[in-house]
Amino acid sequence: MGIRPYGRILLLVLAAGLLATAVAACGRSDASDTGAAATTGAGGQDLSGRIEIDGSSTVGPFVTAGAEEFQAQNSGVQVTVGISGTGGGFERFCAGETDISDASRPIKEDEEVPVCKKNGVEYTEIQIANDGIAVVTNKENDWATCLTVEQLNKIWGPDSKVDNWNQVDPSFPDQKMTLAGPGTDSGTFDFFTAEINGEEDASRTDYQATEDDNVTVQAVEGDKGGLGYFGLSYFEQNQDQINDVEVDGGDGCVAPTSETVQDGSYTPLSRPLFIYVKNAHVDPVPGIREYVAEFTSEKAIGDEGYLADRGLIPAPKAEREKFRADGKNLTPLKLGQ
Repeated sequence: MGIRPYGRILLLVLAAGLLATAVAACGRSDASDTGAAATTGAGGQDLSGRIEIDGSSTVGPFVTAGAEEFQAQNSGVQVTVGISGTGGGFERFCAGETDISDASRPIKEDEEVPVCKKNGVEYTEIQIANDGIAVVTNKENDWATCLTVEQLNKIWGPDSKVDNWNQVDPSFPDQKMTLAGPGTDSGTFDFFTAEINGEEDASRTDYQATEDDNVTVQAVEGDKGGLGYFGLSYFEQNQDQINDVEVDGGDGCVAPTSETVQDGSYTPLSRPLFIYVKNAHVDPVPGIREYVAEFTSEKAIGDEGYLADRGLIPAPKAEREKFRADGKNLTPLKLGQ
């Protein structure tokens, strides 16, 4: 499959009829100003409004696919999907600028939750799937088929000066190493650095950092010594261009696959994926409740769902039923708990 160019901001102009009065970003904390009545999309009733979503580059493509499916039944709703990274998405979400924030890690209790609380933003957390982080190399790299956590730390640690593959393992060739990966606003960056380097955000800085996974693909594909990392789902979309690397977390080399993520053997780089819904916007903003129902439906996140075709790793059935219940109830979380 070819590379999918997800840009910094993906705008889905999904209106086939009259659009509702747009809600300015600075005014989304008062969703009642939309002037649009919230009606149920199912059964042929019209919805008209705007939904604004931002966040993870890993979850963004799934959110976009869900928006496309939702729009097929609700053409009067305009949906915008941004790719600012998990951290950038939470920054906008906690400022009241967006309705939904998608994330490749949980919201940070010590940094982001207090900002939401200060701004009166209450939310519902909904897990949508599990995922892994794929470590990737150039197609010509036939030596680094498996790397240990210690070797990854040697490469990516904050004090690392490694710039040649033979510095990682003397059996590796004398080949200059170039690095690419997510920037500091990325939930993938947060999770990877915590698991590999032992501390969130602890990383060397002399690499090509980007919130656009496509840029990382191109960097690794274009250099024989290239090495990078991003969500497993994105690797699966681009596996014709790059290699994945098995990871040895202490019990032997394990390849990143849907099966190893679900059974827990791909350690330590398996993780959950989330969306966060602003409670105050659930009913005043037409379409949010219906969109969440669509996005957590079996036809979306199930074993045979259309998101599985996009690379989503479906969670076990019992977990998916809980995700749907959370989406249906949209129960507020107690901030700071």
